[in-house]
Amino acid sequence: MSHRPVILVADDSEDIRNLFGVMLKKNYELKFATNSDETFAAADTEPLPDLILLDVEMPSLNGYEVCARLKANPVLSHIPVIFVTSRSDPKDQARGLMAGAVDYITKPISAPIVMLRVKTQLSLVDQRRALEEQVLQRTEELQDTRMELIRRLARAMEIREGGLTNGVVRTCEYVALLSQALGLKSKVVEILSQASPLHDIGKLGVPENVLQKADTLNKVEWELVHKHPEIGAAIIGEHRDPLLEQARVMALTHHERWDGTGYPKKLKGNEIPVPGRIMAVVDAYEAMTTTQRYHAPISTQEATKRIIAESGKQFDPSVVAAFAKVIREFEAVHAKYKDELEGIHNLDFAGAAKKK
Repeated sequence: MSHRPVILVADDSEDIRNLFGVMLKKNYELKFATNSDETFAAADTEPLPDLILLDVEMPSLNGYEVCARLKANPVLSHIPVIFVTSRSDPKDQARGLMAGAVDYITKPISAPIVMLRVKTQLSLVDQRRALEEQVLQRTEELQDTRMELIRRLARAMEIREGGLTNGVVRTCEYVALLSQALGLKSKVVEILSQASPLHDIGKLGVPENVLQKADTLNKVEWELVHKHPEIGAAIIGEHRDPLLEQARVMALTHHERWDGTGYPKKLKGNEIPVPGRIMAVVDAYEAMTTTQRYHAPISTQEATKRIIAESGKQFDPSVVAAFAKVIREFEAVHAKYKDELEGIHNLDFAGAAKKK
């Protein structure tokens, strides 16, 4: 352990407490308790103990009851408990183990046995912590890998549409800013931001010649484009995973309009899920301020005016009001992540493109 392990000694006998103090103080930090109430308080006070030496015959609640309550507390249940008692009957030891204890020390106390058993249990604590850290690190690595795959898939779609931009990273930033301005919880903000690159993934199902057409699309071509929300929802599929679930919602509903004239379902007002309403504003802002196949970008100031003008028509008024609070932050993101190959996070295929 990087710190001196903390041991809580809970015993109503001053002699026993002093004995443990003499044996353990050289190598460990010690906390003491004389009854059940003091034991609960000491166990739940920082620094939390790494190990509890618990007398069975305590005043008020006995050791078995104290151990059971400790194990019922999610914050404290991981702390190993060693019972200390003069009872040597196997039935008593079995009862202690059933209550959640990891070991049993009988009185009179033998210092070598105590030191060995304490060292063994603290070694197991070390191993558990190391394993938990490995699992946490692996989980973070898997999450990073998943996010990288999502971003790469979105970038692949951008290439197919006719360019390579920083739209993915801008979109993530815009969604986070707007979600925060709406007062959503931090975990929801994180999920929506991470899910946002997949909102237009349905364009993979639209013919490439339509996506890259420089002229205004005709009626048939627009009908093909209007299918991309449902195609995107189908590509993502239905999942219990919150990120993919919200990605599907965004893909399906980001072209719905507050006044009910959007597509594909012509949802109106509060029928449109909040992620779709957020994505609608972000998608419009990104589309207007980025070079498109049929128009040059407009200024961020003009894009802001158009979004505000569509409040209550194309966009949810509450989302537009939140957008108005973070306009400067949107402009900063737009200025930071320009559509230049050099600024696209050292993508291998970006470097290859530059060489051709």
